Amino acid sequence: MSQKTSPNLSLNKPFSWFKKTKTLNNFIFSMKLKNSQFKSNNLDQPINNKTQNLDDPNHLTDEILIKILSRVPQVHKNQNFLVSKQWLNLQGRLVRSVRVLDWDFLVSGRLFTRFPNLVHVDLIHGCFNLPKNLCVLLNLDFGSFHVDLGFLNDGLCVLSAEEVDLGLKVLANGFPNLRKLGVVNASEIGLLSIGEECLILQELELHLCNDRVLCGVAVFQNLQILKLVGSVDGVYDGLVSDVGLTILAQGCKRLVKLELKGCGGSYDGIKAIGQCCHMLEELSFSDHRIEDGWLSALSYCDNLKTLRFVSCKSIDRSPGIHKDMGVCPALERLHMEKCQLRQKRSVRALFLLCRSARELVFKNCWGLTDDIFGTGNVCRRVKSLSLERCSRLTIEGLASVIFYWNEVESLSVTSCSNIKDSEVTPELAKLFSVLKKFTWKADTRSLLSASLDGTGMGKRGKIFGKSASILLLSNIYDGFAFAVADLFFLSTCEFHVAFWTLDSELFH
Repeated sequence: MSQKTSPNLSLNKPFSWFKKTKTLNNFIFSMKLKNSQFKSNNLDQPINNKTQNLDDPNHLTDEILIKILSRVPQVHKNQNFLVSKQWLNLQGRLVRSVRVLDWDFLVSGRLFTRFPNLVHVDLIHGCFNLPKNLCVLLNLDFGSFHVDLGFLNDGLCVLSAEEVDLGLKVLANGFPNLRKLGVVNASEIGLLSIGEECLILQELELHLCNDRVLCGVAVFQNLQILKLVGSVDGVYDGLVSDVGLTILAQGCKRLVKLELKGCGGSYDGIKAIGQCCHMLEELSFSDHRIEDGWLSALSYCDNLKTLRFVSCKSIDRSPGIHKDMGVCPALERLHMEKCQLRQKRSVRALFLLCRSARELVFKNCWGLTDDIFGTGNVCRRVKSLSLERCSRLTIEGLASVIFYWNEVESLSVTSCSNIKDSEVTPELAKLFSVLKKFTWKADTRSLLSASLDGTGMGKRGKIFGKSASILLLSNIYDGFAFAVADLFFLSTCEFHVAFWTLDSELFH
């Protein structure tokens, strides 16, 4: 039975007439013609015969261009400003973080013109008035600086407090939404100008500070992360005592993370921080100058979760009676890096204070012997232990502690030269087999020797460090030969040495 086609069936196939190219071209031409006639009839609008190039980005608004540029991958964003001056300005509006190297760039107001929407400004490098075109590079933990030989006697040239305060005033007027700031040698006047304008500032890094400067820091009611650098050996000297720590604790009660580097004080200052800063979760001490007997004050930090010691010559030479030490109830992580751990009484007091910790990290610590490390058996809740470059620790010291930890799940031992693979007992091997995470690179020298055994390599020369190139000169067959050693990182032995020798006949 034949079926007749209904004329309404064509409506069920939308845009079917677009398949006819000739019809589509006629339709577009008629629309352009009507559009040109409409413009010619409008007396207020001049006739422009030039067709608009839709590929030209200049006809787009700034808001649309900003949305497009914000989605460009980070690796390509730095080249966007080369397109045009308009793109240069738009790219500056997308920048949120800047490190200022030229102080005049801030004081002149060009920083606000170039980057109007900054929320993070690092002024640390710009606060040093150093000559340019110097070939000696000084690397510090907070940056790299070009210095001359006079630095050994005079130290780094820091801008005066008046100059720094002027820059902070300009910064506060231009960026009221500032959230993170780093500065050197600011006074309480400059910090007050920041505190009055930048009400939502959350992170502050302050170098060369003292007790008087901390009066200005206390006005930051919403401050959550604070790093105070009082003294740096050979660079600058500052003085932070219990007075400044008490003022800080009473003013900044919403601190979550606090780092004290080169700062002084005593038991009273640390106690004030613990009693006032109830939200404090991470506390770090770097090269501290705190008086003896202060360690037990950390027990007032009820919500402290991470305790960190970095580059400390000692922890506490006189920690007091161990039964009065107290404990940090919420502590989860104890991190020790580049510290002198030669006093058994001090380390034992620290373990007693942190006996509820779940994670222990010891990295490049000197003086950590079996007897001293054995005091850590009081930390019965440890689940993770990491040892790196603790050269005096042996397998006996490790075993004397780890068998007391019934909840241990993770163990990492790296570059501990006195922990030998051959000394692992069957009991330890059984314990290692049930761990959830296990990393064992204890004696890297023995691993390297085993990997090079039988190859004739590694018998001469000396390994200095990874990612280095060493040019060795040696005598071979009454002539000279050059040996170049390239070091590559390996997962099993950290270093791999390859030698290429060239006979002296090649140079005849």
